[in-house]
Amino acid sequence: MFKHILVPLDGSLMAEAALPTAALLARKAGAALTLIHVIEKNAPSAVHNDRHLVTAEEAATYLDGLARRPPLAGLAVATHVHTAEVRDVARSITAHSDELAPDIVVMTAHGTGGARRLFSGAIAQQVVGHGLTPVLLVHLAGGAPEAAAGRAPAGTWTSILAPIDGDPSHEKSLPIAADLAAAFGCRLHLLMVTHTSASLAGTDHATETLLPGATRVKLEMESAAAGDYLAARVRELSSEGIETGSEASRGDPARAIIKAARRIGPDLVVMATHGRAGAGAFFEGSVAARVVARARASLLLVPVKE
Repeated sequence: MFKHILVPLDGSLMAEAALPTAALLARKAGAALTLIHVIEKNAPSAVHNDRHLVTAEEAATYLDGLARRPPLAGLAVATHVHTAEVRDVARSITAHSDELAPDIVVMTAHGTGGARRLFSGAIAQQVVGHGLTPVLLVHLAGGAPEAAAGRAPAGTWTSILAPIDGDPSHEKSLPIAADLAAAFGCRLHLLMVTHTSASLAGTDHATETLLPGATRVKLEMESAAAGDYLAARVRELSSEGIETGSEASRGDPARAIIKAARRIGPDLVVMATHGRAGAGAFFEGSVAARVVARARASLLLVPVKE
């Protein structure tokens, strides 16, 4: 489980809305929190309609004040201000992830579609695309950061959705999802999506065009194997005392994950994402990026390097 949680903050209520979830995780895991602010070079006067912090002194005062607020009461909270001005705040946070060695970075995602993508994108590109630290994007429903930032976190989570694909090298996210489900005593729902002919892309799509019959047989075999694989994972997790359900789906993975999340209404979606082509790859057809932009749940993205 997580022992050190890093929360980047820019002075806005939007960013502060991640604090209740970070506090909830810290209490469940017995983790320490570090609140961090990076001084931006030529910073705008406002960020998300709040005054932007532009000096090290006001940033330190701000973080110390947050550390004493009710949502963080009783927790081990440290603060850190990166005083040297930087042009790329996201890259600086990535560097601090290496320096401060957190187990997870927690930040706010807001809205849906393009707005949410723009808000969470710059940080996610750097921390997920270049880093190795899991990133929890807290979904702020309804666009009301004032309410979320100051309230105490909910006492528990009731369900976690964990999309998996059967590749052991990709399933670094499953043990994390299982640990969280055990810590919160909540239900873990596994989802495995296999392709149809229509959802294939790249070289797989070219192969389907040339060999449609063989491709169809291969896809049917993959679908059958998915059911067996899920059953084995459910037995394994249930034997550890984790209430576990599962479902197999076919089609486009991102669409299937979004559909399942909206139907189940989990407190959290835990999934792996690749940084194989650097930070930019996060938004170039990435399944995780599409889920970030469209899902209505908070997402824990676990980087997997190839």
